Amino acid sequence: MSEQVDSTVPVVSANESKLVERPFRVKLRGSVLVLVRLPNRRDVRAAFHQLSTTGGVIHLEKPLDEKIQVELIFHLGATTIREKAQMLFPMWATQGWMQPFRFVDLTDASRESLDANLKSFLGEAAKGAAAGG
Repeated sequence: MSEQVDSTVPVVSANESKLVERPFRVKLRGSVLVLVRLPNRRDVRAAFHQLSTTGGVIHLEKPLDEKIQVELIFHLGATTIREKAQMLFPMWATQGWMQPFRFVDLTDASRESLDANLKSFLGEAAKGAAAGG
């Protein structure tokens, strides 16, 4: 399974002349599972397609409503991460739906932990690829 990272890319909006750095994104391609806890306390299983410290994209069997606030619970490395997220507009994929999301009210400690775990995950993937595994 090949994980990829998109390097930090400067992003410019129409209203800003200042460059804003976008955090790196890790393409997990379904290798990390996530439990999506809905506001009615029901759970939906999904897999991360892509993840960063600001949000990502999950692969779902059925899409969730846009703008719904959920709780994402997942393991990355030895850490369990449990954070609130807002679902964005879903896109049909050949086998289910790809739905982007953004983290809501992510604390600095959680952001740092997620960043370190994503970098660690990338390091392990690179070692596996170098070893031919």
